[in-house]
Amino acid sequence: MKRFWFVAVRPLLVLTIVAGLAHAQAAAPAVAPAASDLSKVLADRVDLYQKSVGIVVGTLDSTGNTKLYTYGQSGTPGVALNGDTVFEIGSMTKVFTSLILADMVRRGEVSLDDPIAKYLPATVKVPERNGRKITLIDLATHSSGLPRMPSNFHPADPKNPYADYSVDQMYEFISGYTLTRDIGAQYEYSNLGAGLLGHALARRAGTDYETLVKTRILQPLKMTSTSITLSPEQQRRLAHGHNETLQPWSNWDLPTLAGAGALRSTVNDVLKFLAAEVAANTGSPQTDLAKSMKAQLEPRRPAGGNLPPGSTMDIALAWHILTREGDPMVWHNGGTGGYHSFMGFSPKTKAAVVVLSNATNSIDDIGRHLLDARYDYAKLTVPKEHKEITLDAKLLDAYVGQYQLAPGAIMTIARAGDGLTAQITGQGANPIFPESETDFFLKVVDAQLTFQKNTEGKVSGLVLHQAGRDLPGKKMDSGQ
Repeated sequence: MKRFWFVAVRPLLVLTIVAGLAHAQAAAPAVAPAASDLSKVLADRVDLYQKSVGIVVGTLDSTGNTKLYTYGQSGTPGVALNGDTVFEIGSMTKVFTSLILADMVRRGEVSLDDPIAKYLPATVKVPERNGRKITLIDLATHSSGLPRMPSNFHPADPKNPYADYSVDQMYEFISGYTLTRDIGAQYEYSNLGAGLLGHALARRAGTDYETLVKTRILQPLKMTSTSITLSPEQQRRLAHGHNETLQPWSNWDLPTLAGAGALRSTVNDVLKFLAAEVAANTGSPQTDLAKSMKAQLEPRRPAGGNLPPGSTMDIALAWHILTREGDPMVWHNGGTGGYHSFMGFSPKTKAAVVVLSNATNSIDDIGRHLLDARYDYAKLTVPKEHKEITLDAKLLDAYVGQYQLAPGAIMTIARAGDGLTAQITGQGANPIFPESETDFFLKVVDAQLTFQKNTEGKVSGLVLHQAGRDLPGKKMDSGQ
């Protein structure tokens, strides 16, 4: 799934690495980095490229030794940036949700092929297609046919967008939704699907999602700093989140779609989780939870993506498995309005990495590179200073319209007062500001737009520039 969401409020970020994988270099798999080398990378990411306020990296080697690297600030006065600093981990939560699924299957409480409708109220009419029902495994592998986000998702507070989305709204959307493709036919990342899965599993267990995660995973692994509801002591260790332009941002609450991204954690806690995953998947599982971890990692379906030659991407139960020349990398990332996260491990080398940042810009490349040096660090540029100019109203009017960025992703350019706004499907509108006749920039995020014209001088498309990538969009208006 290519990342085309550019506004400050957007769905939980995942799979943002796929579009950049094809640029990976050919080199030997990575070993533990020299502290000075990684320290420079982190310092440049914070100070030079201004992509984060603070970053914490934790590594685990084949002998079980861990190392910690930090740079920057927590953003919260008096809070040190270290392995116990609390961050939102966003969509990394999905791995915990699907591990619960695997564990409930092992216990005989559910089956992967159970229809999701079995665990919802009878009043909820789950959509079907060609006689096929949406099952638990369909939700865990993003193959249900449900969209990334429900169309009745309209946040009252853009800085905490999931907070007021209710269970009744989720049920209403599901009951009225018509599937546009066959169930199980195609991988399509869905926050809605993952949230629905967590909701259904909690209903089956007769408890709430947070309690289910704590009793089944966090307590057995002694992950004492991971939760949804923070204790006063955890709250004191919380790093403050920042958006793409490093402006302070609110924490997110996900009462209904908790299984998609509600967890908060620390590098030290995630290292405990990864150590357990490595042990479970590189030897004979010694505990019931380890057996569930091993079952969870079985590849289920292709996940596709823009991959390097000789590479494949599969999805297990939530975990993504990127395999290049026989070397698998198991990973998941996440992002909320003010944070970005990455965790992964190599079953071959028994190495693991977690990277947590208190800004929403991606740090996935750091995690990938530390696991396998064939994936280079992102090629970033020093932020450019953008200066707004004034354009004639007729020129602005010519840019108004819809532009197709990808299937299901349309950018709408509209007039607003004396200027223009840009809005991507399912997102809020944001002002864009001209710095030339064809070049515009956003102030809320580090993203720019370049409008294109055909040989007749008519506006024919645009290009979205963000995170080092250029995504073209053709103007959909007739006659253009």
